[in-house]
Amino acid sequence: MTAVEGPARSAPGARPVLVPFPVVDEVSRHCLREEEPETIHLEIRLPGRPDPARLRRAFTDALRRHPRAQVRQATGPWYRRRYFWELTEEPDPGVDVVTVAPPGPGALERARERCLASAPSLSASPPVRLDIVEDPERPGGTALFLTVNHTALDGPACLRVLATAAELYGGRGSAPAAPPVRAAPGGRPPAAPGPPPWSPSARVARGTPSGPPGNGMLVADLAVPRRPPGAAYTVNDQLLVATALMIACWNREHGVPPRPIRITMPVDDRPRGVDMPIGNGTRLVEVPFTAAELASGERGGVDGLLHRTAGRTRALKAVPRPQLGYGAALLTAPVAPVAWRAAVTRGLRRAAGPWTSTTLLSNIGRVPYALDFGDAGRADAVWFSAPARMPRGLNVMTASTAGRLHLALRWSKELLAQRDGERLLELFERYLGATEAAEKGSG
Repeated sequence: MTAVEGPARSAPGARPVLVPFPVVDEVSRHCLREEEPETIHLEIRLPGRPDPARLRRAFTDALRRHPRAQVRQATGPWYRRRYFWELTEEPDPGVDVVTVAPPGPGALERARERCLASAPSLSASPPVRLDIVEDPERPGGTALFLTVNHTALDGPACLRVLATAAELYGGRGSAPAAPPVRAAPGGRPPAAPGPPPWSPSARVARGTPSGPPGNGMLVADLAVPRRPPGAAYTVNDQLLVATALMIACWNREHGVPPRPIRITMPVDDRPRGVDMPIGNGTRLVEVPFTAAELASGERGGVDGLLHRTAGRTRALKAVPRPQLGYGAALLTAPVAPVAWRAAVTRGLRRAAGPWTSTTLLSNIGRVPYALDFGDAGRADAVWFSAPARMPRGLNVMTASTAGRLHLALRWSKELLAQRDGERLLELFERYLGATEAAEKGSG
């Protein structure tokens, strides 16, 4: 079995290995809010029951094989110019990385609520935890909930660590499947330009929020949308269009005037094998939609919108760009104490609120790993979600496995309530279906 390459560990008794915070980690650290924990939620379903002791060993061994996942924030004086991760050999004393949740009705809902409401600490290693939950929806089945502090890791990195744990538990390889072959772009004209970059983005209209601050979430199991053979657009383009039309319709229902919608889309260029760099490794691009083309899409012009979106996403992915843009790279340059830069970052984030994108769509796509846990079976459902902070307040996250699309809507409770999420899910399903019918209607 190939060992994972990563930062070298320190020898016993030697000074600890310190890794500077990359740009994404530092910006996330600056903007932490206690009311909205910065958590990645990863939920997988297994048809059987894994042995808790074996799974604990497999998961802790997986963390050792990915050293960058077993870290804590190093302490330092207020005038330091960088944050550093400190790599550890083992979990810190008192950190219970794997727990077995009490069974019974509502166990899945309680586990999701814990994922959203309680982030693993950055000051203790590792900043992750794995909950084993009996699945009350399927006798004999199990749900695994991985909760990760997003300042340390992102969704694809979490999935890679869990794939290594599955390999160690089940004894079967976790080599990623080859990516699907994409059809060459058709002869469509270039994509039309989007809205001017200086125009403020639409905000998701406020619903009926209630209760304490934090995040809410709704998960759904849908069919993967179909595409005609040789279509120039991808499933990701269909998800982008469905998300944009969902928000446009939601805003219209709430009396909000039409405005351009911009969707932040993470792009991950990392390899998916055992040598995958662990951390926050995606770069963010913004896919724009004008109010006019969204109105046309709602009137039935979805085919044209799909092809314009495909052109835009191809162009955006092809442009080299720092993870959070050139401004963030400049803002995190270690030329002043990190505490000063934190105050500036928070102030600029508030000032840039009107130009922040409308929402975020994160699509892992087809899960590339078997996630085979041996006697507990292969994962047949995978959901994940990322923090939904204001001013966006709504994230759409998808992954597909076993021929199904697993959707998670996650929102800020300052913006939406559970029944608002249910209405948004209805709209998403409607417009995702419209992307399937687009080619027929244009034929």
